[in-house]
Amino acid sequence: MQSPDQSNQHTVADGQTIVLKRSMTKRHLIMLSLGGAIGTGLFLSSGEVIAQAGPIGAVIAYIIGGLIAYMVMLCLGELAVNQPVTGSFGAFAAKNIGPGTGYMVSWMYWLGWSATLGTEFTAAAMLMQEWFPTTSIWLWTLVFIVAVLISNLTSTRFFAESEFWLSFVKVATVLVFILLGLTAIFGLIPFHGHETAPLFSNLTAHGWLPNGLFPIFATMLIVNFAFNGTEMIGIAAGETENPEKNVPKAIHAAVWRLMIFFVGTIIVISSLLPYQDAGLAAHGEGISNSPFVSVFNLIGIPYAEDIMRFVIITALLSTANSGLYAASRMMWALSIQKQLPRVFSKLTKSGTPVVAIFVTMIGGLPGLLSEQFGADVIFKNLLGVAAFTMVIVWMSICWSQFNFRRKWLASGKTLADLKFKTPWYPVVPILGFITCTATGLSMAADPEMLSGFIGCLVFMAACYATYYWLYHQKN
Repeated sequence: MQSPDQSNQHTVADGQTIVLKRSMTKRHLIMLSLGGAIGTGLFLSSGEVIAQAGPIGAVIAYIIGGLIAYMVMLCLGELAVNQPVTGSFGAFAAKNIGPGTGYMVSWMYWLGWSATLGTEFTAAAMLMQEWFPTTSIWLWTLVFIVAVLISNLTSTRFFAESEFWLSFVKVATVLVFILLGLTAIFGLIPFHGHETAPLFSNLTAHGWLPNGLFPIFATMLIVNFAFNGTEMIGIAAGETENPEKNVPKAIHAAVWRLMIFFVGTIIVISSLLPYQDAGLAAHGEGISNSPFVSVFNLIGIPYAEDIMRFVIITALLSTANSGLYAASRMMWALSIQKQLPRVFSKLTKSGTPVVAIFVTMIGGLPGLLSEQFGADVIFKNLLGVAAFTMVIVWMSICWSQFNFRRKWLASGKTLADLKFKTPWYPVVPILGFITCTATGLSMAADPEMLSGFIGCLVFMAACYATYYWLYHQKN
């Protein structure tokens, strides 16, 4: 049996010890968090934020979104370091808010990622069909499902390595995009047949905020959702080497790098494209309408459309890969807490929850129906589901940390006893909770996400009802 510092151990009723191996390093954590956040929203939808809020407004929106994410992750850091368990959000909420809320949070997080899987596979398959028009979408979908299953089933270390390299492709693309964009802006390389790009004049060509202040707040849901995935550091804390050292470092590194990547990308796009053109690109159909492709084409990068198609396929598979990991660990944690049958905590010899992984993958299969029932309708509603579940989880993290600190001090322990503490308490958890709540409520004003918003509220109520009917009465 492994020592406690090498494994995440839980003992069930019959004395059996269940072990999740601590196989992730700091670089895995950072790349898992970056990979979860950098996705098609940045590559395809960044132009929408620019078009609505204007260049400067978009920069402000992403800075605010990054600060909200940072506050939530600082709260998560204190919880994850001092209580490093897999499936942490539900466990934190159960212990620091209430068992019913912990149960609800676990299922909300599982729902968000499980609902996303099918759309990621189908979208990637549709992109492959653009390269190979005679092949079936179903064929590529099944290929990707098998590949992601293998990544998750083999071992935690294999998953971490595969996700590291999938994420590396996305991170490298963003860095190259920013560097090439800046060299074009400063006239070091030609742009659209000219010796120099328009420097930064496009940023304020139509005024600082051409559409006013309100669009900044109207786009916050899109912006906040762009940072979704950073919380996976908390999910992986229970399978991380030396969590008290690596988790805080990963949190700081991931959030600040994301802010640099997102803000840098917005500055480059806004400087090289009129902000109205960026918006039209985001609203078009196909990869060729990505603002990334537009900028690469104007700089003169050959095969820009093919390059971005490959990158976006990688982004989709990375999201599915990390999403299956996160959702299956939630099912594992529910089983350990005796809120699901014990079969869901069954591990392979390599330490992966095999049944939870397969069942979670089944939850993503309805996305395959998007080819028959209209991809736009399914994608928009699933985006609403994923965005709302993210907001609920982030709210629970802030609330859990607020209560955890109060209980910690009330028990006679001191701040010095904390291996990592959230700074500026209680301002950070309170402000994080309020801003996340405002973001979640803004969904009700979006007609395209209203059905997903209502559906999630019903699901939340069902979670509470199920918990108190099945478990609370037994205690």
